[in-house]
Amino acid sequence: MSESRWRSHGRIPVALWLCIVVIYPVASLLFRLRYRGAERIPPTGPVLVVANHVSVLDPLACARLVFDAGRIPHFLAKEAVFRGLAGTILRAAGQIPVARYSTAARGALAAAEADLHAGNVVVVYPEGSVTRDPAWWPMQARTGAAHLALTTDALVLPVAQWGPQRVHDYHAKKFHPRFRTPADYLVGEPIDLSALRAEVRAGRAIDAELLRETTELMMHRVRHQLAELRGEPAPAAVHPGPRRERRGDLPGTAA
Repeated sequence: MSESRWRSHGRIPVALWLCIVVIYPVASLLFRLRYRGAERIPPTGPVLVVANHVSVLDPLACARLVFDAGRIPHFLAKEAVFRGLAGTILRAAGQIPVARYSTAARGALAAAEADLHAGNVVVVYPEGSVTRDPAWWPMQARTGAAHLALTTDALVLPVAQWGPQRVHDYHAKKFHPRFRTPADYLVGEPIDLSALRAEVRAGRAIDAELLRETTELMMHRVRHQLAELRGEPAPAAVHPGPRRERRGDLPGTAA
């Protein structure tokens, strides 16, 4: 691990270094990370990473993906994660808390939008929590990621991941302590949203219809890439998302 890859991004806060020195060895012990298309993450400029969610351990592995591409990831995570000393460190490291199911969630989207305008990498799990699909396919997504994609000029990268669920099975609530479990990541081609963004600039309202259209476009790409990773077709039906979180639900959120 070398600081030189991040020198172009300015001074790295101490809190972020603390996160890095924890994430690197833990992710290396838990996962044998295998990347495809990681070179699509540009060295500079705003990037919105849109990924499927299969495990509470996803942020560890996905952070490594972004770190290894030479960038610093900023995750949207549920507010409950930002408690105590860990929460203080996460905030200082640029991570973004989200108060789910409240008007305060809009503030998190505004913070993420500002982050993208500043040229950073923001990672979002549009499903909002680990998928409830019994076969681990992406479930119905929320629309927060679509809002960020439409209100910024960020490069939108669909990312499919497969493997972290073998270490922590969210459905069975079981942790399987294994070393170097294969975890595969496929970074797809950027999603072209130029036409929809042009409509918004021309005055089209960012309403529920547009947000759902954009969300489905992004998640279609993610599902297609996950099918490629798994070597099997994705089902036609999409599993519904939960109305409310359960105790122990995972940190990822798309507001």
